[in-house]
Amino acid sequence: MAGHSHWAGIKHKKAANDAKRGKIWSKIARMIIMAAKAGGGDPGQNLTLRYAIDKAKGANMPKDTIEKAIKKGTGDLGDVTYVEVLYEGYAPGGVAIMVEGVTDNRNRTAPEIKKLFEKRGGSLGASGCVNWMFKKKGLITVKTDAAEEEALMDIALGAGAEDFENIGEIYEITCEPDAYDDLKTALEEGGIATESSELSMVPENTVAVDDADVAKKILNLMEDFEDHDDVQEVYANFDIPDDILSQIQ
Repeated sequence: MAGHSHWAGIKHKKAANDAKRGKIWSKIARMIIMAAKAGGGDPGQNLTLRYAIDKAKGANMPKDTIEKAIKKGTGDLGDVTYVEVLYEGYAPGGVAIMVEGVTDNRNRTAPEIKKLFEKRGGSLGASGCVNWMFKKKGLITVKTDAAEEEALMDIALGAGAEDFENIGEIYEITCEPDAYDDLKTALEEGGIATESSELSMVPENTVAVDDADVAKKILNLMEDFEDHDDVQEVYANFDIPDDILSQIQ
C-alpha cells in the first residue's frame, strides 16, 4: 500500500477519535489563522482559507471557533505570532519524510522534530533534501463499499481526475490542484461520500518496505509527528505491502 494512501486512511481514523478532537481542532485553528493572515478573512476570495474551513467542518469544529480563528488571522483579535515551518528528512529504510508545521517558536520546534526523527532511527536533513520528490496534488479517497467502481471512475475522470486507483479498502483519486474543487463538487453532486479529501504533497516514487520492524518504526514515526502540537501535515513515500502491514497491526 502506497505511503500516502495508507497514511491518509490512518489520519482519518485518528481524526474520528474523540479523545484527540481537541488537538485536531487546535491544529485546524492554526491552519485557519495562517490562511486568513496570508489572504484575508473572506473564504470566497481566499481559496486556502476555504479549504481550511472545509477541513474544520469535516472535523465538526464549532462555527464560533472557526470564526474566532479567522479573526485572529486577520488581526481583529490582536497580532498572531505563528510562522510556517518545513522540515525534511529520512525515516528508516531511506524513506523520505516532509513535515509541515505552524509554530510560535522555531527554536523550540526544530530540536523537538529532530529528536523525533532520531528516536525512531531516522534523521533530520537539510532544507530541500526530499521535497523535490513530491508534487502538490488534490487527493480524495472513497471507501470501496461507498461507490460502484466504474460509476465512480466515470465521474472522477469526467471532472478532471488524472489518476484513479483501487487500493484495498479505498479508491484513491488524484488530480492537479486547479481541478480539485470541480472534482469534489462532482463527487458531492453524485452522492458519493468521501473518506478524506485534501490538497496534499504526493510522492512521485515510492520506497518498498519489506521488513516488518522497519515498517513499524516508520508508522510510529509518522504518528509521533502527527501527535506533535506544532505539526500540521506529514508526507512520506513509503510503500508497505499488505502482508507486512498485517503483521504489525
